[in-house]
Amino acid sequence: MTMDFVTPVGFRDILPDEALQREQISQRVMACFTNAGYMPIETPTLERMDAMDAAGRIPGKTFKLFDATGELLALRPDVTMQVARIAATRMREQGGVARYRYMQRVFRDVDLQFEAREMTQMGIEYIGEGGAEADAEVVGLFAQALQLAGLERFTIALGTVGVLRALLEACKVDGAWKNAVLAAYHASNFVDLDELCSQDGVPAKYAQAIATLPRIRGGREAIDAARDLVAPLDCVDGLDAFAQTYDALAQAGLADALLVDFSIMSSFDYYTGIVFEAYAPGMGELLGSGGRYDTMLESLGAEARPAAGFSFYLEQVMEGAANNLRNEQGTDSTLSARLAHQASENEQNLAPSSPLRIAVPKGSLNEGTIAALSAAGLDTTGLDNPGRQLIISNPGVDYIIVRPTDAPAFVALGAADCGICGEDSLLETGANVVELVDLRFGACRFIVAQPAGTTEAVEERYRKLGSMRIATKYPNITRRFFERQGTQVEIVELRGNIELAPMVGMAERIVDITATGTTLRENDLEIVDEVLECTARFFANTAAFRMDGRVVELARALKESVCEE
Repeated sequence: MTMDFVTPVGFRDILPDEALQREQISQRVMACFTNAGYMPIETPTLERMDAMDAAGRIPGKTFKLFDATGELLALRPDVTMQVARIAATRMREQGGVARYRYMQRVFRDVDLQFEAREMTQMGIEYIGEGGAEADAEVVGLFAQALQLAGLERFTIALGTVGVLRALLEACKVDGAWKNAVLAAYHASNFVDLDELCSQDGVPAKYAQAIATLPRIRGGREAIDAARDLVAPLDCVDGLDAFAQTYDALAQAGLADALLVDFSIMSSFDYYTGIVFEAYAPGMGELLGSGGRYDTMLESLGAEARPAAGFSFYLEQVMEGAANNLRNEQGTDSTLSARLAHQASENEQNLAPSSPLRIAVPKGSLNEGTIAALSAAGLDTTGLDNPGRQLIISNPGVDYIIVRPTDAPAFVALGAADCGICGEDSLLETGANVVELVDLRFGACRFIVAQPAGTTEAVEERYRKLGSMRIATKYPNITRRFFERQGTQVEIVELRGNIELAPMVGMAERIVDITATGTTLRENDLEIVDEVLECTARFFANTAAFRMDGRVVELARALKESVCEE
């Protein structure tokens, strides 16, 4: 009897054909870095957790373990912070300019639905030199590396964190609000950002600028638009250097590959100036990213030194190159002439030739979705009665009909460019998407409910056992809610008839959606807490949002139609 041994979930073997291709790509890219004066460097697979924390916000979740001495360690989730630690410790006395290159595996305990747990990271770090010329060198090498890896079509989205930091510093509001704004930028959540900027007590002039800034995008003119926005507030930090960097890259022949986008805000806290991300057609997520991090070495106990760099994932770039070849067979886009006309010239050049793919939810959100898309000017013929068809194709647009809970996965993984679903589905999946518009239909509440009159019994049981059993269809939303309250819970995940769980003793309470509360009342359940209120949202794939101007224009049209109601 044989046993089929498999790799751990999220990890994989690389067989000879692919390994050879990887080797050839890495040799070309590393030769490019070497010719530019970058020296090889290697870092350990395990890193002390306190060093990772000191360097800045850690990307994603890390694999953590304790060694025999009780030291908390982590499998490296990123190489940049390790190189900075080396520069701040072992290379502290070297001074001057240092250029390093690397190719190493990184490990992240991520959601397996959307990402692999192990990937190969390639990149450079340029330490000891600041200014526009150094930034242009780093971004230029990024573009060269992508080309050498086989990518013929890609977009590098450029931004700078200086303007937002200046606006937040000038805006005299409490730190919690500023942190919430940064979180909204990090998550590319335009809905949350608009809500934060409409709160009472926030100076209107700063709130308007903070909400408008991430919507500025295009070519060189976008930098001038940002300057016009923030100059009256004296918050132009970093724009001069940013413009000089853009001009240098344009002179080097890279203008067609660049998109100025002030919504770019890396999830790392350590960036201080220019930030950039690379995208390719047909890819559901970014290929790599980088930026300037002038304060990191100081945070690690060394003298402050300017630094910048980038990294990309070899696996993602190889997939992007393969998609480039497939996309060569596409046809010209014929989506709504109005949309094509109104999209900016820069964004039209970036738009792919295939139809715009929109994930449309079944069920209770379907009618409102069709109405919203129609109001935005799209042809929705056939959507109201699709029969057994799973894809409805109209001129320039493909509607992919999915369950609302599946829409985030279709969009995050690039099977659809954008979509509509309830906020609850976005929160439950945690998909990396750009949340663009609150469509204000399909309103419902997440509540905590229990059998009427059982509060004392439930609380007494919690005091004795130190835990409460909760039945729900939404384990992630439920877990986060009770974690914020500091309540220990055991979650029973069910797919239907949630109300039955406390009635038959399976759980003390439930977390579920309610619109009218009728079902709860009919089963003698009472609401004891509110989790959140949610409505339908329009959201997009991160790559499509930055490469396809039709997505941005559709978001504008949807927002305008909502505001007119």
